[in-house]
Amino acid sequence: MRKYKNRISSLELIPSGGGVFEVKKNGTLIFSKKELGRFPDAEEITANL
Repeated sequence: MRKYKNRISSLELIPSGGGVFEVKKNGTLIFSKKELGRFPDAEEITANL
């Protein structure tokens, strides 16, 4: 987060169940563990910031 402190104005974690892990930016889904069956590499997330 320190690297992006000037680019991220807010961050929200929403508890879920069933192994769902999704990352959204401005309401747009940029990664879904549910769809891909795996966790993202850091580059998959930071490339979309």
